[in-house]
Amino acid sequence: MNQLASTPDATSLLLTAAAAVALLLLLIIRLRVHAFLALVLVSVVTALVAQIPFDQIVPTLLTGFGNTLAAVALLVGLGAMIGRLLEMTGGAQVLADTLIGTFGEKRAPFALGVASLLFGFPIFFDAGLVVMLPIIFSVAKRFGGSTLLYALPAAGAFAAMHALVPPHPGPVAAADLLGANIGLLVLVGGIIALPTWYFGAYVFGQWAGKRFDVKLPTTFLTDVERDASVAPPSFALVLSVLLLPLCLIFLDTGLNTLTVTGYVQAGDTWVQFLRMLGKTPVALLITTFFALLMFSGRYSGKHLEKACEGALGPICSIVLVTGAGGMFGNVLRTSGIGDALSSLLADTGLPVIIAAFVISAALRVAQGSATVALTTAAALMAPTVAATPGLSQFDLCFIVVAIAGGATVLSHVNDSGFWLVSRFLQMDEKTTLKTWTVMETLLGGIAFLLAFIGSLLL
Repeated sequence: MNQLASTPDATSLLLTAAAAVALLLLLIIRLRVHAFLALVLVSVVTALVAQIPFDQIVPTLLTGFGNTLAAVALLVGLGAMIGRLLEMTGGAQVLADTLIGTFGEKRAPFALGVASLLFGFPIFFDAGLVVMLPIIFSVAKRFGGSTLLYALPAAGAFAAMHALVPPHPGPVAAADLLGANIGLLVLVGGIIALPTWYFGAYVFGQWAGKRFDVKLPTTFLTDVERDASVAPPSFALVLSVLLLPLCLIFLDTGLNTLTVTGYVQAGDTWVQFLRMLGKTPVALLITTFFALLMFSGRYSGKHLEKACEGALGPICSIVLVTGAGGMFGNVLRTSGIGDALSSLLADTGLPVIIAAFVISAALRVAQGSATVALTTAAALMAPTVAATPGLSQFDLCFIVVAIAGGATVLSHVNDSGFWLVSRFLQMDEKTTLKTWTVMETLLGGIAFLLAFIGSLLL
């Protein structure tokens, strides 16, 4: 974190953060300023008010924007290409028909959620959502109704698995900092993730889908040239396209877990090579070329190239707005707002598991990034946890889950994930706050409640 020449007091920083969010919502919702312009403007104003030195303001903006683009642009671009290829060839419809045939038409949202839970074990939230979007849209297009009926159970499944269950990096890092057993955390986190998803994402998604009529996106995977004379790919081929990035990404997340637990050495060349293959952009790049190769027998190279080109145009706004959301979050982090909140809450005298949740939630609200909130809260709580006598391995796992729950709640305008979901589903900001933000808060709150109950019983 950059050191500020003149650091405002905690109260001023917290008021600045609240005013910045209020101004952003006013510009976007009431004055109808484009989200990209509003985010950039509010980021600059917030940096000035928070007294970030003038010569650090632009670097702070560019760092937040660039880091977010580095994480999102390749992922979204490659994922959009894979999705467009699956849609154009009829592969998405094949998978949708298979899921519906297995679970039944009335349980289509449940089927998408269960599939996402399974896919979400090794794959990150954003990568999993991007890859699943064509299947979500195909099911929504077939059965009608609000897209939220199908999107929220799937998105909530990826979010719950990403936050609560190793080998995802957040819970692995928190477990390492607090000394929790990762094998036990997989069991505890997995057990808690299931009811958390069911009530926080599936049940809520069914309610929200009936209350908010969100139409299918008009520019993403809904108007694709399709040659009806060409037979669609087999279910096995479609499944292989979806499973390939999961297997590759598991090389990274799985080896990372083994490295933390000491079973493999991080410096070994073969470990580094396999983890490189498992990095999300590389995994999706390999999958894109695999899909092109598999579909080349059905379509000409020109047709496939046109499909890939058509996938990139609609995501421009998604990438830019998401990058600007990362810019705003980085301004809040650099200003010291997160530190101000954590220092105010660190000595509250709350029970350890409650303090862990509250501090993590405060960090999440202040600076947006769930991963930063999770790892920072774990680092802040580590001395307290170490000094607390009588904590069992179950207690440590429940504290990790509580921190993960706090890092999930209240996704809002300083979270790049908020803008990713908003733009992919083409929801306005008010609807996103009423649906996505509420769902994330339910997921985090339910996970914490279950962890708290578990800490009392075990």
